Amino acid sequence: MSLETTINEELKKAMLAKDEKGLRAIRAIKSAILLAKTAEGGAAGLTEEAEIKMLQKLVKQRKDSIEIFETQNRADLATKEKEEVEIIEKFLPKQMGVDEIKAVIESIIKESGATGMAALGQIMGLASKQLAGKADGKTISTIVKELLSA
Repeated sequence: MSLETTINEELKKAMLAKDEKGLRAIRAIKSAILLAKTAEGGAAGLTEEAEIKMLQKLVKQRKDSIEIFETQNRADLATKEKEEVEIIEKFLPKQMGVDEIKAVIESIIKESGATGMAALGQIMGLASKQLAGKADGKTISTIVKELLSA
């Protein structure tokens, strides 16, 4: 079942349940899907990979907003963003834990024979491809830097 179909069904459920939090997040996803489909050069349907990237982008935007709202002491707005993140993450594949990510990156470094911070770009590229949809880019970057500097 495509993400769009799933979102439409979830939207109906949220409307019937009068779930304000769910409606906000699901409408944001639906809007992003429509924007992607109608964008110049956009395909009629989204690939699963494109759907995952889009959802990750939505989560990242909200996490960035949470940081800003918390530094400005706007807990009310930060709470709304956190609620939306929780709902959007339900549609993403299960994210890997830090230890799992570290193990994958260690094997990538071992296979490529890379050493030092000069190989950062190479390892980031390989790791991002392999962990696409399963881990946050910021987490991957932090772990790669940590392992390469050791």
